[in-house]
Amino acid sequence: MLKKILYTLAVLLLTCTSVQAKVAKEQIYKQQNRRPVDSVLKVKIGDKAPDFTLPAVSGEKVSLSSYRGKKNVVLSFVPAAFTPICSDQWPGYNLAHELFKMNDAVILGITTDNIPSLHAWTTQMGEGSLWFPVLSDFFPHGATAMEYGILRPEGITERAIFIIDKKGTLRYIDIHDINKRPDLGEIIKALEKLN
Repeated sequence: MLKKILYTLAVLLLTCTSVQAKVAKEQIYKQQNRRPVDSVLKVKIGDKAPDFTLPAVSGEKVSLSSYRGKKNVVLSFVPAAFTPICSDQWPGYNLAHELFKMNDAVILGITTDNIPSLHAWTTQMGEGSLWFPVLSDFFPHGATAMEYGILRPEGITERAIFIIDKKGTLRYIDIHDINKRPDLGEIIKALEKLN
């Protein structure tokens, strides 16, 4: 009972809290608001998630299919490194690490930025950086984002969350307003439904 209460409090806290990344303010690119969504989704809930293999900042290659039968997967696509909302969104997942573990889930963070840019950006996020793999969909440019239908005309991705169950089936899709951070509490609730 106590564990459930603590879990609920953690979800509420994460839902209401903005995490400030440790990336220096002068290094954050100040961009104008963009159209909330500017692509046409190619997948739907119940589909098999398109597989991919992408290079990670760690130097390995990560395949979505390697998690099949082992973990639920949260794909977190963000538009670009060194931008305000992206620099706030991913560090917030560090606070929720235990909640993801409790739901037998891993996050795969994906952008169309190249590996050197992603390395510089994630290194500046602070102690321990991020607990999840950060992947580059840089070359061929945006190929994975294009398969999911979330590559915008200017070559960046939508701010999108896909939750894939252990069987490789899409169970949750949030193509979020690119100008706003997705609600972490909603992601956790969607994961809880898989258990």
